[in-house]
Parts: sequence; structure tokens; C-alpha cells
Amino acid sequence: MSINGPEELAGMRAAGAIVRRMLEAMKKAVRPGVTTAQLDEVGAAVMREHGAQSAPQLVYKFPGVNCISLNDEAVHGIPGERTVQNGDLLKLDVTIEKDGFMADAAETVAIGEVSEENQRLIACVERAFSKAMLVARAGFRVSEIGRVVEREVRRSGFSVIRDLGGHGDSRRGDVEIQRRCPVRHADQQQRGQLILHAGRGQHLVRSR
Repeated sequence: MSINGPEELAGMRAAGAIVRRMLEAMKKAVRPGVTTAQLDEVGAAVMREHGAQSAPQLVYKFPGVNCISLNDEAVHGIPGERTVQNGDLLKLDVTIEKDGFMADAAETVAIGEVSEENQRLIACVERAFSKAMLVARAGFRVSEIGRVVEREVRRSGFSVIRDLGGHGDSRRGDVEIQRRCPVRHADQQQRGQLILHAGRGQHLVRSR
């Protein structure tokens, strides 16, 4: 989305701050034996405390407040009775609506002692994300983000999930949360010509 003035920027930041509080609360509640439904309720309590709504529920009638995925579930998992165990990779994906603005962030949490391969995977994603942030700025083509991500991922011996990626953020009233400006995590054969400008909100997903 395009940000039209300081008031809209403040609205997006306020929504983003709630997302961060929800993520931190859920991360503190993570322990072996906890269910993904219990973690979802932890995030939901923080969301309600700050007067926000679950965007997936609002737009898609998603059965949970947050998307919570384990291990082989790449993203957008439905919270339920599945329990978190030592060695798991847990993905917390929070999207909320507050005062007409939507904010979205996701994090992966390593539970206890994870395998060496999963440690390498997490480190790879952190490097790819950091490099993507260097080109997610005014003057760069959106396609450059995917190029640097896939280059780092392949260099580390992994591959990208080509059907997943980042996206533009949105306002309430848009048909889709992931409105306009998809950000592919892969080097596109046909380079997109869309150029980022100051005042545009983007969401880059760390798809570990």
C-alpha cells in the first residue's frame, strides 16, 4: 500500500506495534507440551487488549486468530491440539487490523535443541532476510528482492518455496490482505519493472 502522510504512517506503526507485542507474548509462552491452540489464545488475548482484530478471521473467516505452523507445515497452519515438542521449528504468523490498517509479521522459534540442518536453515533465512532488506528500499525493483533471496538460499544448499513470498500491506476494506505488489522469494526469469518508492509498505516473509 502507499502511505499518504504522517497520520497513515502512525496508523501503520501502531498496528505493527500490536503485532510485535502478540509475537513476544506467544514466544514467552512456548514450551514443550503446549498446544498451538493455547499459543493462539495467548496472542488473541493481547490482540483484544489493544482493541485489534484478527485480519485472517476478518477477511477469510480463518478458524484461528493467528497462523501457527510446525515443522513440515510451511506457513498458514491452523491452531489446534498439536503439541510443541523439543527439536521442533514453530512458525508464528500474526496479521491484525487496527483502526483501518493491517499489519503482518512472522517469526520462527527453535524449540530446545534442534537438528544441525535446522540450525543451518534458520541461519540461512536470517542471512537472506538481511540481504533482502538492503534492497527493499526506494529506487530498487521489487524483483531484486527475490533475486538476492534465492541467491543466498541456493548458496547455502537450500531452495525457496516458489509459491510463497512477501506482499504489500493493506487497509481494511481491501478484498485481500496481501494486496498488490507481490514479492517473490525467487529470481524471476522476466524481471519485474515495478520500482519501490518512499511511502510504500511491504511485508517480507521469513519462510524458514
